[in-house]
Amino acid sequence: MRRPKFISFDCQGTLIHNPYLEWSTKLYGDQLSPEALKTFIRDFKSYRFDEAMGPWKPFRDVIANALERTCRRNRIDYDPAFAQQIYDDIPNWKPHADAPAGLARLAREFPLVGLTNSMNSQIMSNMDQFGVKFHAIITAEQVQSYKPRMKGFDDMFDQLGCGPEDMLHVSSSFRYDLLTATDAGITNKCWVNRNHEPVITYIEHYEVADIGGVADLLGLPAAAAA
Repeated sequence: MRRPKFISFDCQGTLIHNPYLEWSTKLYGDQLSPEALKTFIRDFKSYRFDEAMGPWKPFRDVIANALERTCRRNRIDYDPAFAQQIYDDIPNWKPHADAPAGLARLAREFPLVGLTNSMNSQIMSNMDQFGVKFHAIITAEQVQSYKPRMKGFDDMFDQLGCGPEDMLHVSSSFRYDLLTATDAGITNKCWVNRNHEPVITYIEHYEVADIGGVADLLGLPAAAAA
């Protein structure tokens, strides 16, 4: 791998655990059988992706629209207050356990960039939990576009003053990130296998199990013992 000038990360899902499964279970588990709940969770995931594909709108609306469509498909009542509960909880979402130490190793050698489908008012509550300084955090609200659309990648290149050849992009999602990163010209791509998406083998990428694996991939020293 060519040594990158910047390492960019998807945030929610890759660095931060997004508890949509837990919220779906909490809010709808008493209304649905275990098999029906699995279908509900799958549909909610699909509709969130679909809602991100059109013109930008606040993430509150992405959640609400996706949840309403999911409830309609699964023939259960939609309560707008449930969507609001999920949205309001986002600043409380926690890092994956491996992320702080892995990012600390990377931050000693590389400028780190967050490229996130987030709102400006919420993301810093998540990112501050890592204990490392990010060179830039670029939100969907700033660029008025959600991944997997390409505008976030284009604006990232412009803000950083670099090209796709200068980046390593890290994500746990092919659908939201790595397919678009490929189309944007990024050849250095790393998939963090969080077990929530299958691999897409025709996309050239490196695979790691956690963020520490990215540091290992780049040949960085191991974290100092506590």
